Amino acid sequence: MTEIPFLSATATLDLYRRGELSPVEVVDALIDHAERNEPVLNAIADRRFDEARAEARAAEARWMGRDGGPRPLEGLAVAAKEEHPMVGRSWTQGSLTLRDHIAEVDHPIIERIQAAGGIIHLRTTTPEFCCAGFCHSRLWGTTRNPWNHAYSPGGSSGGSGAALAAGYAPLATGSDIGGSIRIPASFSGVVGFKPPFGRVPAMPPYNLDQYCHDGPMARTVADTALLQNVIAGHHPLDQASLRDAPTLPLTAAPVTGQRVALCVRLGDWPLDPAVEANTRAVGAALAATGVLVEEVELPWRMENIWEVARAHFATIMGAGITHEALTHGDELSDYTLAFAATFTGASMGFYDGMQAEGRLWAPLGTLFEQFNALVCPTIAVDGLLAGEPYLDRPIPIGESSVDQNIKAMMTLPFNLFSRCPVLSVPSGRSAIGVPTGVQIVGCTYDDAGAFALAAAVEAAGYGFGGDPGWRPSGLR
Repeated sequence: MTEIPFLSATATLDLYRRGELSPVEVVDALIDHAERNEPVLNAIADRRFDEARAEARAAEARWMGRDGGPRPLEGLAVAAKEEHPMVGRSWTQGSLTLRDHIAEVDHPIIERIQAAGGIIHLRTTTPEFCCAGFCHSRLWGTTRNPWNHAYSPGGSSGGSGAALAAGYAPLATGSDIGGSIRIPASFSGVVGFKPPFGRVPAMPPYNLDQYCHDGPMARTVADTALLQNVIAGHHPLDQASLRDAPTLPLTAAPVTGQRVALCVRLGDWPLDPAVEANTRAVGAALAATGVLVEEVELPWRMENIWEVARAHFATIMGAGITHEALTHGDELSDYTLAFAATFTGASMGFYDGMQAEGRLWAPLGTLFEQFNALVCPTIAVDGLLAGEPYLDRPIPIGESSVDQNIKAMMTLPFNLFSRCPVLSVPSGRSAIGVPTGVQIVGCTYDDAGAFALAAAVEAAGYGFGGDPGWRPSGLR
């Protein structure tokens, strides 16, 4: 049997079912493993160990046939992003300005995980207010990538990505307003799903922001589907939440004959050579399974995507952070202040931005009339240094560079086009040892189609679910 820290959630449930493993054993092993590695990785914002051990004992009783029997996540450990509030626990969002803030409500996905028997034993770090593609803050310090400690696991759900890759938990929660699930999934070598807008319920005001998505992260595609099935669906407190969420299969569906568009640069995005090579290798692997893969180009420009997103952020997320900068500027991280400053003098307003979004969507919408999905890189760069805010120097990418960390992320277009389901799955590693990833972008609301193709990539030998040797070295 694989040692407990790297058991998949589906395998763990099977062992529970057969009586060969206990939730108490699993939670104890994961807590011990996390505490051994945490002095280096710093992925935990809040420890909930005593409560988790009590919940594991209750889960063990359910697996023994008492108290109603097991529920869908019974006895599975889940690492929850600290941004997702949990009654009676810290809700600081990585900011000194909220250092003493305690949540009075549960986020809908926290509520659903616990109702399904999931055990939230720890909560994970983020950059301040989730406004960066890396993971450090003045409140929590620097979170490091388990694959190479000199680098970041990405952000904003960076603690969740690092916790999964390091074996702290088989399941984790994330949120994504510009790539914040997919970025750490890619850098951490795990799987992350940005559901279509409205698929997973959220809290005001961001439940009404079409760029913003809460979703699951895991080490395997099946585990990601397992958690998505629990958290998706209408919630009475979220008017945007959709009814009749599809139940995703936990076994791979056939993909032979599917038509996939491979778009390596998304227009003019600069690209690290290792990222490009690994993306093309995934395309070839899909073709070898019988998928019809055709390379395409999109008439997008990175700067245009950024300016359109900037118009949107200035009105919602940027406005909130700008308020914090005006009232608590001396307590904020340097990159938070820089984020707020980027919205001064935006080149277009919200209405003009919506018009531009429509123009940008048109070629992708037309492409989806011919193809079942789009495959492209998740991130253009091979890594971001841990603790580096990238404020006064460009980020080199191949033979080019960008001046904002978010411009190194090829995730942002699919927040503009928020009705597309998008999974990030591993595509290999770069020369610095940090994983790379590809995005499987489905047609609008075709969650099952995107998951089927992601499972096909995994089955071709990628990531924790496809390669037995896929694991960070040097863990304690």
